[in-house]
Amino acid sequence: MKELNLTLDEAKRFILYKQGLLGEHRFSGKEGVLDFVRQAGCIQFDPIDVCGKNAELVLQSRVSGFTKKMLYELLYEDRKLLDNWDKNLSIIPVENWPNFKRDRDWHFEHERSFDEIQKACEKIKAVITERGAVCSADLEMSEKVDWYWTSTKLSRAALEHMYFRGDLAIHHKKKSLKYYDLIERCLPRKVLETADPYPDDFEHNKWRVLERIGALGLLWNRPSDAWLGIGDLKSEMRNQIFDSLLAEGKIIPVQVEGIKHKLYCLKDDEQIAEIVKGTGNVNGKSRCEFIAALDNMMWDRNLIKAIWNFDYKWEIYTPAAQRKYGYYVLPILYGENLIGRIEMVFDKKTKKLEVKNLWYEDGFKVTKKIESAVESSIKRFEKFSLS
Repeated sequence: MKELNLTLDEAKRFILYKQGLLGEHRFSGKEGVLDFVRQAGCIQFDPIDVCGKNAELVLQSRVSGFTKKMLYELLYEDRKLLDNWDKNLSIIPVENWPNFKRDRDWHFEHERSFDEIQKACEKIKAVITERGAVCSADLEMSEKVDWYWTSTKLSRAALEHMYFRGDLAIHHKKKSLKYYDLIERCLPRKVLETADPYPDDFEHNKWRVLERIGALGLLWNRPSDAWLGIGDLKSEMRNQIFDSLLAEGKIIPVQVEGIKHKLYCLKDDEQIAEIVKGTGNVNGKSRCEFIAALDNMMWDRNLIKAIWNFDYKWEIYTPAAQRKYGYYVLPILYGENLIGRIEMVFDKKTKKLEVKNLWYEDGFKVTKKIESAVESSIKRFEKFSLS
């Protein structure tokens, strides 16, 4: 079986090139947003907005000229991207909607407060059919029911249930408020009528494992947050999936210098190894980018530690007194290396970006060139924050 051999530096370049973070920007404008999400399969959505929501932060580091408006338009006007569960709550290409039929079917039969919600569904559908998109506050269903994290209004639980099972889609958002409309008004008929391409559980999970390997560039067959959201994926099934993907020639084993466990890349990405070999054939000056906390590149922090010797923890759920750095801290990428971390807060009232803290890695030599690059990135980030 063919195997790729990479040095640590080549492995860094491999991942960064795949991610669109090395050399000149490969993704640009609204089409670049769509191209990257299609390549990645999904980008994780998180509603917390300290200096931008996670999905926006992922895209600002990769897509030249990115604005928040571009993502909004692709989601709620062009309808080429879609809010959907994948790796937790995510944004996916709309053409991937048929692949998640099994998840929608599950919600038809399994749900908290099932009986109460079922009674409300037809009423809600009638209201939306007549009035168009609604939010939970538009419905007169204030009684409380048991829901996933706590009790909530029946209107919210029923809307979310109908969204989970595929009757509704998120039509648009006003800040964090979701407005739902009938799925047939939001997705093309061709997509809605496409059969599930992976009706078999094993084949479905194979597709998702393949997607996650492609989302990172290099990934190993080990327990990892990169597998979050893939149903009941346990080590035995994961091993079988890797064996099957290898036998089919869809993935290639990669031995990285100094790393005990084999990594794997997509067969379609084999040419990246040649691009990044030796000193690399990637043109352009070293970029300085701020990487999102839930960035695709950061999905397996043990892998990041092994390749970059960069120990990163998202401390948002760590009690303040126990935090080593801060509440919402982003890794700093310069060229091929993770050189530090930065904590920024955007004040929506004053429209100003505040840099609360900046930490460079221990032993890292900070030059005037690097200081200038970081300062330029902060200015560019502030422009993105205002978009």
